[in-house]
Amino acid sequence: MKITAPHLGNVYIAAKALFDGLGIEYIMPPMNNKEALEIGSLYSPEEICLPYKIMIGNYIQAIEKGADTVILPGSCGPCRFGKYAEMQMNLFNKIGKDLNFIVIDAPTDIGIKELYSRVNQISKNSRRRKIRQVGALIRAVKVMNLIDEIEEKAHYLAGYEVIKGECKRLLNSCKRDVLNTNNPRDMIGILEEYKRKLDSVKIDKDKNPIKIAIIGEIYTIIEPFSNLYIEDKLMDYGVSTKRRLTPSWWVKDTLLKPTKLNSLEIKRSASKYLSIGVGGHGRECIGEAVLAQKEGFDGAIQIFPLGCMPEIVSKAILPTISKEKDFPIMSLVVDEMTGEAGFVTRVEAFIDLLERRRKNVLSRS
Repeated sequence: MKITAPHLGNVYIAAKALFDGLGIEYIMPPMNNKEALEIGSLYSPEEICLPYKIMIGNYIQAIEKGADTVILPGSCGPCRFGKYAEMQMNLFNKIGKDLNFIVIDAPTDIGIKELYSRVNQISKNSRRRKIRQVGALIRAVKVMNLIDEIEEKAHYLAGYEVIKGECKRLLNSCKRDVLNTNNPRDMIGILEEYKRKLDSVKIDKDKNPIKIAIIGEIYTIIEPFSNLYIEDKLMDYGVSTKRRLTPSWWVKDTLLKPTKLNSLEIKRSASKYLSIGVGGHGRECIGEAVLAQKEGFDGAIQIFPLGCMPEIVSKAILPTISKEKDFPIMSLVVDEMTGEAGFVTRVEAFIDLLERRRKNVLSRS
């Protein structure tokens, strides 16, 4: 069995740590690119959303390198993502490619016994003892938490750095270095070293950069290729950003769902405008917008794929929040036809808007 998984932000780093720790053979698809999107768009239904198309491209590129098994996380409520596995299985059957899917769903949906059975399909290919398998899982989770912390810090400190581009350089170097080792313990050591380096970045505390929250559909805000590397661009502009939805957040949220103790702060913040789940992370989008305003951010950018129903619901609510709280929010819709020039122009215009608002406030005070 040769395992692969679709790209989702930095998940590939944690997946590498897990598979290396288990001693399991795996194939990592090339980093998301235009070729993956073109391949996925060729085989996918025209009306399906962008994440699906990119994932199909990931699978086909991995199959060409020998992959035969896909690991895919489960549903996010009443959202098309919950049908991805079945649709993708049918697609590969139609095009004559034999691909096994292992769908890791929440125990509340499939039961503990079935979840254990699916996880066992992965672990049974490891020759490591059970105690070492557990250790591999723990280290992979630690890797995921560390890379998310490093990325979050780099994106926020970019607005305060004295040497322009230092945070981005460190973040990119970190990702390169951590992939150059096959030892999970070494990966953790490298990540902890870069975390210390970021703590030592010279910052100007007198700066007051524009601060923008990144909200929206989880795939398109986490996977940089799908959002045209918006967080990198905002770092270049000297903007501080914050994104609450991360792979480590998703793991914690999924584990706590059976107790209904997941994301309590976000739920409370969203309750006035959207008190129930509408699928995907629509309610989280609303709660994050409210929290961003409370935390003193200058504005928020919602990103979601064309046709994403949960985010369409959120988009309809966000103007009310924007008006009531005097908080600018811009929505960006992405698909395979999105042009970078127009996308960048809108982002730059939004930053200009936030800067003018701040100047107007200062001139009145």
